[in-house]
Amino acid sequence: MQRLLRDLNLLHDISASGSRYQQLLASANSEPFSTQKPRWPSSSRVAERWRTCGSGRLSTTKLLGIIIGVVVFVALLGGGGYHHVRKVQAGDKNGEDPLPFYWQQFKRLDGYYNGVRMLVPYADYQPENGYNKTLPATVIKDPEGAAKKLPETPPLDPVKYDPYPNYKSAEYTRQHQPVQQCYLDAQEKILPPDVYAYPGLPQHMAEPFFGSYSQLGLQDQMCFERFGRLGPYGYGYQESEGGLGIGNHSENGGSEKVFRQVGYINYTGVDWGVAQQRCHEKNRARFDIHQESGKERVQRHAYVLRAWTGYHWTAHQILTTRAIINELALKSGGEYDVHILLHVKNNSIPIWASPTIYRQTLEANVPREFWNLTTLWSEQQMIMYYPDPFPDNFANMAGSSIHGVYRSAHFALQWFSQQHPEYDFFWNWEMDVRYSGHYYEFNTRIGEWAKRQPRKGLWERGRRFWIPKLHGNWSAFTHFVERETFEKDIAENDLERSGPVPIWGPVQDFPNRGMLPPPVSCLPPTTYEADDYSWGVGEDADLIVFNPLFDPSLTNWVFSWDVTGYNRSLPVPPRRAAIITIARLSRRLLDVMHEEVWRMRHTMFPEMWPPAVCMHHGLKAVYVPHPVYFDRDWELEHMDQVFNYPAVIWESPFGWGENNLLGSSFYYNSGFSGALWRRWLGQAENGEGGREWEERGSGRMCLRGTLHHPIKHEMGPEE
Repeated sequence: MQRLLRDLNLLHDISASGSRYQQLLASANSEPFSTQKPRWPSSSRVAERWRTCGSGRLSTTKLLGIIIGVVVFVALLGGGGYHHVRKVQAGDKNGEDPLPFYWQQFKRLDGYYNGVRMLVPYADYQPENGYNKTLPATVIKDPEGAAKKLPETPPLDPVKYDPYPNYKSAEYTRQHQPVQQCYLDAQEKILPPDVYAYPGLPQHMAEPFFGSYSQLGLQDQMCFERFGRLGPYGYGYQESEGGLGIGNHSENGGSEKVFRQVGYINYTGVDWGVAQQRCHEKNRARFDIHQESGKERVQRHAYVLRAWTGYHWTAHQILTTRAIINELALKSGGEYDVHILLHVKNNSIPIWASPTIYRQTLEANVPREFWNLTTLWSEQQMIMYYPDPFPDNFANMAGSSIHGVYRSAHFALQWFSQQHPEYDFFWNWEMDVRYSGHYYEFNTRIGEWAKRQPRKGLWERGRRFWIPKLHGNWSAFTHFVERETFEKDIAENDLERSGPVPIWGPVQDFPNRGMLPPPVSCLPPTTYEADDYSWGVGEDADLIVFNPLFDPSLTNWVFSWDVTGYNRSLPVPPRRAAIITIARLSRRLLDVMHEEVWRMRHTMFPEMWPPAVCMHHGLKAVYVPHPVYFDRDWELEHMDQVFNYPAVIWESPFGWGENNLLGSSFYYNSGFSGALWRRWLGQAENGEGGREWEERGSGRMCLRGTLHHPIKHEMGPEE
């Protein structure tokens, strides 16, 4: 009988190609607005620069914060974050590889790299995952053997991918105002392009470990390769034809079937901002507050891309931005507007004082095609908008200004929302996020799913990773969490530190020096016990996040105490956080955040502030269990223990246990996400992939819709 891989000796050799990811490059694009500076875990990683806590009166809690900071600093000196427990390594003396992480003992999943020549209908698809009970199915690696038996081109034909409602149907027009066709050009000759997908999956491609396509209403029986996904936006053809001139030399068998339907769109002269404005004007009636009898108003979304001066707009970034605008704004009839919120890092540039300087700064830092959807802001501007003082900070572990983007990226979004009352929702989107599927399908479906979620057990479900193969379907998971909440969580809960369990309505009964009252609509209509999972159903989520809403007090997350404006002589308020600041925020939430900041002088670290405001004011916060893949064939019980039940606080995946997410497709420090994305683009990574690899093997990769983060570069070699 085959031994379980987790029982193998930890000193077992692991191949370089199977255990390492390309290190994040230092570049202009490696310093985004995002709340965590890029880090790459390795045995030689330089520790992060933790500075002393903010100045001020030394209270007991402040002293405790300093002590925590010293402990963290000493630990980091010992090898960097969670690596301090692994600082004694054979490689230190002998030049050998460092000891592997525990999860690296699991078999590598290679089915992701099976290409379009291995496409099969979903009914014939067999996922690679054995969950460490059996050996994973193999990838086609033998160019002289099995690969030669595959068809020379994809055995299936690409089809148009259309996730939009049937805007012309009688049902839609009975409920809504008609949708007017939008175009890329003022002459209304260039239609917004469609994207194409294959109606099947590469045989043995792995299944996600976290989350579910079907639960969220996402397509899981089709896959996207690079030409059908990006070809409509200028990928795969020459600049002389209006393209971007990238991807022309990569493996392209069967791609002519896509271009035969899409054609080569000439993007020279396209002004996306103007096209977006025209689209909204044509469809203005859909969004009016006052609708005809029986008609439903369509809500509007601002999709806010957080860029900065000096950002390097690569051809790949331009492709992604075009896709976002086309799929969310133009083809939806104006439901979304895409904005670039550009951080002017030089505070001496008076962008608020001179229209000329404003325009010069914009044009110097954004491609021409995106000029008319860009808004500038600076930290100096935020100092004027939210002036000091901001007293009583518990622990400024970043050692930076309260108005700095690192600690208060939400200030700019709050300000932006106050300038744009026309939007119902604001998506905060980082520049290093990619989605291999269709943006409209993803963003719309998760919003609809969040709206269907009841309030009962919402915070308790939202703090956990859902592993369907272990927990069962969503209904089973819901009942499991309900049972565990009452049988386990309540008894173990520290009310002062964590707040009540279960959470039911606003949480404001902790010691404080003053809180804004919660919205009346957020008060529970009945008791928790009396509710039948009906409260909250049909209510739009105020906050949608993509990682669990965890309790920072139960982890050693270093920014847990970056809490400002609450009385330091009292305990730190109970709070929640979600790693990575991409999120959807409602106008209601942003209005409350704005009021809390300017009126009450309350704020927290960016990944903590929106969830904490939701908790304190009873707003609806939802963690969406989107599909997350791993590069290893984890044993499910072990995965559940690691991610949902860490034995001690420093093993939390949101603290020093973050190494467990290195091999995931979505986390702030993931290495697999970037490697997988670049391989999907046809680039070589860690000595694998590239044109020859794909041509001699099973062709280019084809992935289901997957949220990738972080993507720090997309410029790997194609050979």
